Amino acid sequence: MGGGAASPEAEPWLRVAEELLLRYPLCDSCLGRQFAALGRGLSNAERGRAIKLILTMEAHRLCVEGDEDRGRELLEALARSGFEPAAEVLKALFGAELAAKSECYVCGGFMERLKEYANLVVRELRESGYEFSTVLVGCRLPPEVVAREDALRSEFGLRHAECVKREFNREVGKMIQAALSKGYDPERPDMVVIVDVAERRVELEPAPLFIYGRYRKLVRGIPQTRWRAEGAGRFECSVEELVALPMLKAARGAGYKFHGAGREDVDVRTLGRGRPFVVEIKRPRVRSLDLKQLERAINERAAGKVEVTGLRFADRRTVREIKRMAEYSIKTYRALVRLSREVAEEDVKRLEEAFRGAVVSQRTPLRVAHRRADRVRKKIVYELRVTRFGGNEMELVVRCQGGLYVKELIHGDQGRTRPSVAEVLGCEAACVELDVIDIEDATIAERETSLST
Repeated sequence: MGGGAASPEAEPWLRVAEELLLRYPLCDSCLGRQFAALGRGLSNAERGRAIKLILTMEAHRLCVEGDEDRGRELLEALARSGFEPAAEVLKALFGAELAAKSECYVCGGFMERLKEYANLVVRELRESGYEFSTVLVGCRLPPEVVAREDALRSEFGLRHAECVKREFNREVGKMIQAALSKGYDPERPDMVVIVDVAERRVELEPAPLFIYGRYRKLVRGIPQTRWRAEGAGRFECSVEELVALPMLKAARGAGYKFHGAGREDVDVRTLGRGRPFVVEIKRPRVRSLDLKQLERAINERAAGKVEVTGLRFADRRTVREIKRMAEYSIKTYRALVRLSREVAEEDVKRLEEAFRGAVVSQRTPLRVAHRRADRVRKKIVYELRVTRFGGNEMELVVRCQGGLYVKELIHGDQGRTRPSVAEVLGCEAACVELDVIDIEDATIAERETSLST
């Protein structure tokens, strides 16, 4: 620990504060921050000023009680740190002119200009046009500032300090919140502000806006996501565009991302309650959307192709949940199947018995092998019912675990899916039409999966 004119009667932390100031000029904030864990209800600037006042009184005592050299040394150190009462005592006792203030060793003075940074941020936010209710401040400091503070703490063994970044963010954040009447949310703020202290530059990072809902795809021939290929294979629209573009326009965002709880093929409809999805709007300028009105606008624009229901605001956790849901949710499909022979009465019983609680092994289907890892997945078929049949056609209702390839469950995919409808019946089977008619909550699926394994 550095040496100095510490008074032996002083408290240990006060002796440390005295030695700090004898070695380095420190502004009120940078001194107080080294003892941030001591006391409550004070800012670090208030804490630092209080410490300087106590030390000024102690230095004055030393001067009038016979230890003039030590007292004057401490008063001069306090005056260099910008503490005017110490300079006034120096002048009164020794007739010395007010000492010139030295730049703070740690921050170089920027911690005394927090109001300027707050005003800079407030101006940027007001001019930006972004709507937000909560704001969180971060900062980018010159690396030498952090290095000096770390060295100071190591040199003096400071155990009650907090970092300069944390204080800057907190104090500037409180000023901004007060000036704009905004709230504080450290977990999910609407707006994150990054202040580059050296460049005096402000970066605004509005949080994405997440909107959850369910969509029903009422016609065939529409992909879930935008088809990016050019030429003959391009589709006129997608579920993603019909649903997300009106949201993007309403929120005046810079872009979007569509997150679905799984996906259906282009030629498959999604009916019933629909498929859960989340649209993530990037850098939205408007957050207070009327979701009922937006729901109506989407459905009118989709003109019977797609329908959305239950729009509500969500968060990134909801995105993770629906991605997980894609693997575990129980889904119910209706399939029109055509066999290479006529359907017999015994075929119905054989199929329903074979797939009651069956575990199906599926190697990655040939039709998606170019974009999916080649591996074997095990999925559960909870129930398969034949609802009608005649000639060589029958209609199946399949209730199964999410992620099961139902078309392959029917035709077998050259033996890559076992068992399959084709294998059980000993003939060729083709899926003529397929619809998703229900998607259940993941929690139900997980419970039933655990019971069956």
